[in-house]
Amino acid sequence: MTDIKMTHQYPRVLTIAGSDSGGGAGIQADLKTMSALGCFGMSAITALTAQNTTGVRTIHAVPPEMLTDQIDAVVEDIGVDAVKIGMLHGPDIVQAMANAIDKHQLRRVVLDPVMVATSGAVLIDNPAIQALVQLLFPRVDIITPNLDEAGLLVGRTLHNEHDMQQAAQQLLDMGAPAVLLKGGHLQGDTVSDLFITRTGHTQWLRAPRIHSHNTHGTGCTLSSAMASHLALGHSLPEAIAQAHRYIRQALQSGASVRTGHGSGPLNHLSAPVPMHLRPLNISNESL
Repeated sequence: MTDIKMTHQYPRVLTIAGSDSGGGAGIQADLKTMSALGCFGMSAITALTAQNTTGVRTIHAVPPEMLTDQIDAVVEDIGVDAVKIGMLHGPDIVQAMANAIDKHQLRRVVLDPVMVATSGAVLIDNPAIQALVQLLFPRVDIITPNLDEAGLLVGRTLHNEHDMQQAAQQLLDMGAPAVLLKGGHLQGDTVSDLFITRTGHTQWLRAPRIHSHNTHGTGCTLSSAMASHLALGHSLPEAIAQAHRYIRQALQSGASVRTGHGSGPLNHLSAPVPMHLRPLNISNESL
């Protein structure tokens, strides 16, 4: 058998999140998104959920040691170019995640502080929220809360763009280096997201609302698309712009499809691209 020289590698993206048995959010949505964008997706599961399009029935947290082992196994063998963090159900899991970031010097980290499911179910306890702010905000590149999640973090309900601006600044003051505050829950025909950084960059991303019953996993999909584009070498503003294009296409192409009896999933694979290849750099193999 002729030896084949290995000269390339895929962009490697690790999702650290909960499993969605319905396949529309969490780990399942993340891996679909990463594959659709031409990246090699890997996973470390933080919790098992029994859920479908109508709601979450049960959450079973993974022991912190198991989460640590999953991350160690992936990083030490395959390497990681970018990370998406989703649901972290308890403070011990948050601590394990912070330890892993420090141990492996993980970079290009997108934190989606998953706290409330599309169905309205609360997915995180108060001690975990406090740990999230204290331990992870300073260690990641950006956080991507929706209005409900930002409201939990700042302690008040957000009603309009002015509230969003104030809340985003407060999240920066709480330690986040950058915030993408998603305004999709506001009423109106325009969806407004706010991207703001501690260095003073402020940008509103506005687009016509895509009317669809299939919005389950939208936040998971957006954050994993951002991580994928960071792994592809894009800057943070460009990764956000590219992720927005992807999510709108997934929403639009999945709007007429019925999956289940509640809020269905997006069409993650409406326009997949081939796996990206880039030259293998042995000295940089486990970034």
